[in-house]
Amino acid sequence: MSYSNFDLKKIFKFFLIVISVGILIYILQVFGIDKLRSRVEEIGPLAPIGIFILRFTSITIPALPSTAYSILSGFMLGFKKGLLVICLADLSSCSLSFYLSRKYGRGLIRNIVGNKFMHRVESFSQKHLEDNFFLMTALLMTGLFDFVSYGIGLTKTPWIKFLPALIISILLSNPPVVAIGAGLLNEGGRVLIIALVGIFALSLLTARLKKRNVLG
Repeated sequence: MSYSNFDLKKIFKFFLIVISVGILIYILQVFGIDKLRSRVEEIGPLAPIGIFILRFTSITIPALPSTAYSILSGFMLGFKKGLLVICLADLSSCSLSFYLSRKYGRGLIRNIVGNKFMHRVESFSQKHLEDNFFLMTALLMTGLFDFVSYGIGLTKTPWIKFLPALIISILLSNPPVVAIGAGLLNEGGRVLIIALVGIFALSLLTARLKKRNVLG
């Protein structure tokens, strides 16, 4: 059984994540987990609102990083509440991205994402996603889902077909990332293991799509 250099890099990256998360858990449990818990409780209802705004903005303006907010949400709010906040932010922001593309077209989207990233949006709009529901769902599960949402809005894909694909992708891709943050604050090792397996699965999906030149 042989592995390509790309596969080896993916496996090496996965193990680096495992080691890094393990070190972070040790540091949190030994030096500061009680203080962190008390700080989170003091913030109260402002925490989910703040995380929602950060995640929503980072998706609507794709040049901003967004994955970190999923981890932060799990870390500050716990798995269930953190996942709910991230899912609602993704559902609303991706829906808005789709609507803006459909309503105002390339001119407005170019102003939002910039010339540097517009080619990504246009590449997804040219993949005939309206004819392939499963490919649409898979692309929305990748780290480029913000660009994909804009791109699908430029196609003839109806809203009633985009929405189920968006919901499925959100429910499948968000839990592992949020669970990493929740696992850092809680001692539940099983949550963290499931999260890492989920992240690895999403990495393999992204790798497969790249090999098929779907992600450009």
